[in-house]
Amino acid sequence: MGETGYTDPNADANVARMKILVIEDDLEAAAYMTKAFREAGIVADHASDGESGLYMGSENSYDVMVVDRMLPRRDGLSVISELRRRGVETPVLILSALGQVDDRVTGLRAGGDDYLPKPYAFSELLARVEVLGRRKGKPEQDMVYRVGDLELDRLAHEVRRAGKDILLQPREYRLLEYLMKNAGQVVTRTMLLENVWDYHFDPQTNVIDVHVSRLRSKIEKDFDRPLLKTVRGAGYMIKDEG
Repeated sequence: MGETGYTDPNADANVARMKILVIEDDLEAAAYMTKAFREAGIVADHASDGESGLYMGSENSYDVMVVDRMLPRRDGLSVISELRRRGVETPVLILSALGQVDDRVTGLRAGGDDYLPKPYAFSELLARVEVLGRRKGKPEQDMVYRVGDLELDRLAHEVRRAGKDILLQPREYRLLEYLMKNAGQVVTRTMLLENVWDYHFDPQTNVIDVHVSRLRSKIEKDFDRPLLKTVRGAGYMIKDEG
């Protein structure tokens, strides 16, 4: 029942120390979530029903709990209320297909700290979990991203390295933009699928590898220093180590 992920040594140190509990009866959704959290360097345990979740949440220490509202054996709001009654103050994010204002208010009043309606993007779920874990958020980015001598102008939609124009296809541009927005951080394959391809499932293809290879060729050919790195078992990172 419990599924634990590895912590990637290149992941952000604050995030890497996080341990969360996912209480979700949809096994496919739970497997997707725990896998994606693992890729982000977060340890994720899984409970598939309310009673098991209540037990794990009471007996173990977590930074955040992600709780589905509609669960077998004990519904999510009842789990949260009982956790609070027992003095468990772990921040809770509620997931639910019920997304009306009244539904959210009910969830928050039951003891939840945040409420995310389904369907959702994993990148948003991850960001909300990080906030609930009281980690510092990433500051607002400039309209021009720079990594070493590589520059991406978001307004002009232009890319240059060492003053030389680099022509990119639209998908390559989006890929580079997202990598540079998160410069110095490991970007997982799940994050790329959601934010660059707008996929919320794994297409089981090498589409990411192909585009990364093309992008790497364009931004690194004829230049001294490589910038785009593959982090084995985790994802990719763009960083200037010169």
